Amino acid sequence: MAEVRVRFAPSPTGYLHVGGARTALFNWLFARRHKGRFILRIEDTDRERSRPEYEAAILRDLQWLGLNWDEGPSIGGPHGPYVQTERAPIYKEHLKKLLASRAAYPCFCSQKDLETERESANLAGLGYHYSGRCRDLSQAEVDHRKKTKQPYAIRLRVPPGVTVFHDLIRGEVKVDHAELDDYILVRTGGEPTYNFVVTVDDAVMRMSHVIRGEDHLSNTPKQILLYQALGFEPPIFAHLPLILGEDRTPLSKRHGASSVSEFKRLGYLPEALVNYLALLGWSLDGKTDLISQADLIKNFALERVHKAPASFDYNKLLWMNGQYIRKADDEFIFQRCLEYLWDMGGIDELFMRASGPPLKRMLGLVKPSLKTINEVGDQILYFLGEVHVYDPEELAKHLVTGNLPILEDAEKILDEAFHFNAMALEERFRAAATAAGKKFADYVHPLRLAITGRTVSPNLFEVIEILGKGRCIVRLKRFAQMIRTSPSPGIPGPG
Repeated sequence: MAEVRVRFAPSPTGYLHVGGARTALFNWLFARRHKGRFILRIEDTDRERSRPEYEAAILRDLQWLGLNWDEGPSIGGPHGPYVQTERAPIYKEHLKKLLASRAAYPCFCSQKDLETERESANLAGLGYHYSGRCRDLSQAEVDHRKKTKQPYAIRLRVPPGVTVFHDLIRGEVKVDHAELDDYILVRTGGEPTYNFVVTVDDAVMRMSHVIRGEDHLSNTPKQILLYQALGFEPPIFAHLPLILGEDRTPLSKRHGASSVSEFKRLGYLPEALVNYLALLGWSLDGKTDLISQADLIKNFALERVHKAPASFDYNKLLWMNGQYIRKADDEFIFQRCLEYLWDMGGIDELFMRASGPPLKRMLGLVKPSLKTINEVGDQILYFLGEVHVYDPEELAKHLVTGNLPILEDAEKILDEAFHFNAMALEERFRAAATAAGKKFADYVHPLRLAITGRTVSPNLFEVIEILGKGRCIVRLKRFAQMIRTSPSPGIPGPG
């Protein structure tokens, strides 16, 4: 195989959609698998909708995903510039060649002329195609119209025949040229069209393969005709299946998060998102879900990409992200959680100076239960501040006078504890429950509610050790006082 050169060419008209990210990933994996080059090109010819902030966000999101490019914005390369609005001289040069060879021609049809043609076709029950009325204008007529400043576009002269190409995913694709217009290369006013600039760019940047979404499949025969008119060998094409939501419509915001930046904000790890996106239309063996980047590169093949649309399963991604959090380095997750808490205002410098090491231990405790990084705030709310809100259902169950002896016993155990560590504390509480003739759970449930405000937490005694004697005793006293002052506390306690 000749040198593999592939590209991802986003338009900076919005944030990076996961469909675009999947396309970028498949190009990147293909390039890395074949020791080729992954090129990033910004297609910003839609001047009205393109924004520099979107371009910057796309670059940040690709870097966050780890999809580093070999040529492109910020690093350059031998075939730059890599932003389309900076490539106007290149397009003019190739347009001259097309006009000189009569592969393209000026079209002086006005919008009104084209609308009249369309209406006539509709009345006759025919599909509309441009009639080609300007195809055979004499050079004298063309010169006269230009001299009189008559506006014109430039169209490609589509010859009769059939275009056949092999798609690495879809197999043989055949298109009769009778289905195609002499399509516009440059609009009236001089603005080049997508099919023109993308073909020129892919040709002069020497792309070996064009891997893109199947929504571009209808553009491919048009572009192949343009490659041939320019004297270039077309690349090999591969059109990826669409990504759908649960309702089998193209994935969008109405289904949930749909951009890379949203998933980043929601606390997903880039490794998990990359792993999940790789499985949208491709699989390793049909049963393996968690795949390392090295194994993705080693095994990726376009021939194993499915033709059928891929469904985006948010629950599977959530599960996968939890798996990646659990197997990640503790320090790495600590730093990600720290960044989130800092950004959300959950901690500040004063808090870190006072509680940095305990916070690190606390985050280590909740790490196995996290599915996303942004769950951490809720999981350790009782550590970040005081507990004044309790699980209402459990509060009704445990706000009973029968629990007062347990709370008082717990205060005494904590106050007198010589070894204030989780193992020693658990032993003391087990012994106290046995001495009181109660089950161990009869002690644990009301104590967990009093100290954390909830019914589920990491190991209670590790939590107590991290929170410290003083904070825990205050919470036990507060809960006991709530029982005493409750208008109608229940009498029986557990047991």
